[in-house]
Amino acid sequence: MSLKYTNKLQDKLVVVVGGTSGIGFGTAEAAVEHGATVVVASSKQEKVSRAVDRIQQAYPDAAGRIRGKTVDLSSDSVEEQIDALYDFATEAGKRKLDHIVVTAGEGFGTVPLADVTPQAVVDPYKVRLVGCTMLAKIAMRYLDVSAASSFTLTGGVSDAKPTVGWTVMAPVGAAVRGLTHALAHDMKPIRVNCVCPGAVRTEMFDAFTGGKLQEVLDMYTAKTLTGSIGTPDDLAHCYISVMENKFMTGQEITCDGGYLLC
Repeated sequence: MSLKYTNKLQDKLVVVVGGTSGIGFGTAEAAVEHGATVVVASSKQEKVSRAVDRIQQAYPDAAGRIRGKTVDLSSDSVEEQIDALYDFATEAGKRKLDHIVVTAGEGFGTVPLADVTPQAVVDPYKVRLVGCTMLAKIAMRYLDVSAASSFTLTGGVSDAKPTVGWTVMAPVGAAVRGLTHALAHDMKPIRVNCVCPGAVRTEMFDAFTGGKLQEVLDMYTAKTLTGSIGTPDDLAHCYISVMENKFMTGQEITCDGGYLLC
């Protein structure tokens, strides 16, 4: 019997920017498990090497289907670095990219309004908006131009339900949603979507808690309908689904345990 549903990523070429930790790593791992060839990217070579080694160890038969490359979305040479990443992934243009997933983002935290500075407002957009826009621009030279291809961004839920201290970061999520809708037009027929996670237990989440991990875990758990915190594995399913669904574009896929409903 031929497989109809579980082999849609077989032999596809996927780039995961931010794929060395957290949600991005889970997505890269899931794509490899689904038969794709995956290139993970982040700003630090040691993180890239470690992520590739971890996936190779977890999937020994997929050793030839996982590679890595550095890219710094906050760099002044961001366009040249992105071009080098895509050139590496496609083996100098020998094949087309099928899917690009962007989960990259620098660390974040709450900032009291009284402490907000102009630079603090500008900084979060360098990677999450400027970097993502450049990734999309240059991707048009490397992606297979069809509805089977996708470009997926990562937002959040703080713009829809901010709490005290989110004046700096909450608008970033709104900007990413707007970018998603605009790119869906500008990149068509390539599909552009945005996954919007709630509280997910990652390395970045642990750093965000500032030594109050259990207190913050309990707080977010109490604010969900599932009574739980998300995991990178939970979110990976969202990105895989978006890649596989050829009729989904311009959409925001929220995965938050019911946080927005509480």
